[in-house]
Amino acid sequence: MSDTQLNSSMARSLDPDHRGVYSRRFTVPESAIDLNGHVNNLEYLKWMQEIAMAHSAARGWNWDRYRQEGSSWVVRSHSIEYLRPSHAGDDLLLLTWIGGFSHRSSPRHYLLLRADDHRPLARAKTEWVYVDAGTGRPRPVPEAFRDAFIVIDDERQALDIHCK
Repeated sequence: MSDTQLNSSMARSLDPDHRGVYSRRFTVPESAIDLNGHVNNLEYLKWMQEIAMAHSAARGWNWDRYRQEGSSWVVRSHSIEYLRPSHAGDDLLLLTWIGGFSHRSSPRHYLLLRADDHRPLARAKTEWVYVDAGTGRPRPVPEAFRDAFIVIDDERQALDIHCK
């Protein structure tokens, strides 16, 4: 995919859930940098988990709701494609969206962009499995959860929605 231009007047998390595409804007801290002088790979995973949890909470599925439901989500797999390095002080925009649902799981997609030139730095996908909090065994994704999220088919659609 070619580099994507986003709306440069985007405010910091004023409307982080824009029709299914949840976003966060932040600055890379010095503590995220590895020996190679760029963001450590583990930081990307941390940011992905944090935005997934924030998106869930924004749609009414916070820790208390999961406790009430006796459920949780666990990661089956992560896939990250690193396109360009990021460095301390870089202003970044991280987007996430739900890519669909199966009976007991859901893929979540992520796109990390450099805010000043809007170039993609990384794209990622996590396969989340819905589980019983007591047993850890997979269970069906509740209809109430499915109804809380807009499914977005692909990255281009997510960018089109986010830029409107």
